[in-house]
Formats: sequence, structure tokens, C-alpha cells
Amino acid sequence: MKYKGYAGIVEYDAEGKIFTGEVMGLRDVITFQGRTPEELEDSFHQSVDLYLEMCARDKIAPQKPFSGRFNVRLNPELHRQLALRAAQEKISLNEWVTHTLQESVR
Repeated sequence: MKYKGYAGIVEYDAEGKIFTGEVMGLRDVITFQGRTPEELEDSFHQSVDLYLEMCARDKIAPQKPFSGRFNVRLNPELHRQLALRAAQEKISLNEWVTHTLQESVR
């Protein structure tokens, strides 16, 4: 789920028969819940809006989700080796790094 640049992850609680969710990528905790997909989406929007309103009221900058970009400094030889590996797989270095990092956190 996405709303105003924030993304939520959802789980289903079979015992409680309710969907629960949390906004990802923030140190602050923003949760939401609903018994139907429509309730869940409304709750998600309300939770994000309330968070933004509270930040404005308290004059603090709301945390932003991760941008998906970060810089890594490598020695030139490692950079060359990684670029060659990506080329061997016929993908960009960015795609190769993304795939490799995804595999490392599974």
C-alpha cells in the first residue's frame, strides 16, 4: 500500500480476523488496521494524515521513507570486478548489486 510517499506492509491476523499494518522505513511507528481491505486502506490513509498533522502541530519535520538510493565507496579494483560480473550476467551494475543485496537479506 502506498499513500503520500509512505508505504505500508500488511499482515492478516486469522485469530482476530483483522488486517494489521505498519508504515515501513521510519523510526517512528505508524500502525493501522481494518476488517476489510477498504477499512484497512482508510485506516492507512488516516494514520499517515494524523502523523503528518501531529508533526505540523509540533513543528517537527516528518520522517521520510527511504529514497531507495545510497552511495557506496569502493576501491577501483573491486568496482571493476563487480562491473565485470554484472556484464557477464548481461545486467547493469545497479541491477546486479540490487539482486545481490536482496539475496543477502532473505
